Amino acid sequence: MGDDVQRLVLLGSTGSIGTSTLNCVRRFPEQFKVVSLAAGSNIDLFIEQIREFSPELVYLADENGRQRIRDTFGDGIRLIDTADGLTTLVEDADSTIVVNALVGAVGLRPTVAALHKQNRVALANKETLVVGGDYITGLLRAGNGELLPVDSEHSAILQCLAGQYAGQEIESIILTASGGPFRTWEKERFASITPADALNHPTWAMGNKITIDAATLMNKGFEVIEAHHLFSMPYEKLRVCIHPQSIVHSMVEFFDGAVVAQMGCPDMELPIQYALSYPHRLPMTGKRLKLDEIGSLEFTPPDMQRFPCLRLCIEAGKTGGTAPAVLNAANEIAVAAFLEDKIHYTEIAQVVETALSECDIVQKTSLEAVETADSAARRSAQKTITGKG
Repeated sequence: MGDDVQRLVLLGSTGSIGTSTLNCVRRFPEQFKVVSLAAGSNIDLFIEQIREFSPELVYLADENGRQRIRDTFGDGIRLIDTADGLTTLVEDADSTIVVNALVGAVGLRPTVAALHKQNRVALANKETLVVGGDYITGLLRAGNGELLPVDSEHSAILQCLAGQYAGQEIESIILTASGGPFRTWEKERFASITPADALNHPTWAMGNKITIDAATLMNKGFEVIEAHHLFSMPYEKLRVCIHPQSIVHSMVEFFDGAVVAQMGCPDMELPIQYALSYPHRLPMTGKRLKLDEIGSLEFTPPDMQRFPCLRLCIEAGKTGGTAPAVLNAANEIAVAAFLEDKIHYTEIAQVVETALSECDIVQKTSLEAVETADSAARRSAQKTITGKG
């Protein structure tokens, strides 16, 4: 392999983003080499991935599954099994790109480690910027590494700003949202929503946690906070538009009134591959966008009354400091409780709002301040949920 081969660390290799990333590697084995893999608990798929890609380092969160890795591969692979295994994996890997496809605040410290190594981070872990956005942007301004978005919406914005539009004055950024499975439901029906209802997303196939966030529009709120940090945009210039077809992935409005949109079929491999190959594009086969077959595209404003999680995200973003960390941690606890039938769908926002009102918000952020706020919010959320039981 030549010196121009990009050496990848893939965090969250068995999830939907992780498996799509490996498809990109399969397409261009001469350009990308997997050197490290990390996964949660899907041990069978993880073993298959290790056999195919022969990484130098691996990490598995499931302690019971680690013994199967040892039994299967023996001394032929280094298995990291420390408490901070994800960060150790990033620090010890001989890498140029870290793909962070983790779910939750656990993704923050590995991102920090990768940036300190001057790696490119292809970021699908929303919580990195939601929880630690100010800290991460400080690292980037100080010359630590490079951060590129994998989310389809933020990748679309990056593509809209490329080339001739780079540096042009922006009037607003418009993030599109499918609206989730309850876009047309009456608010009175929300109290009866089950986890099965919420997991039935009309457009995207994702993990359980992010699918619930998409149903509450918390996910879209996270993306507003991400866009604020990624593109240095004030919240007043960030807008959300419901677009159920998921064909226009985002738009940028310039100060002369021109609006540039990025369009494509709903397929995460395109933004993943773009983050890996940026600023170049690599070819992809498969389904192509045919507007004449789609027929029409719809755009409507979001209803903040029916989807209060979106409002809470924007308010927490504007508050700044550790408020987004509190928001995220409480939401993680609330979503897990909803999936376990411990609270109702409508109580997710209530748990988050209670945590935001109970927890102290610190404006000057550090990793320690963020993690302290995270812990306090989890305690608050658990207390609220126990009280509802």
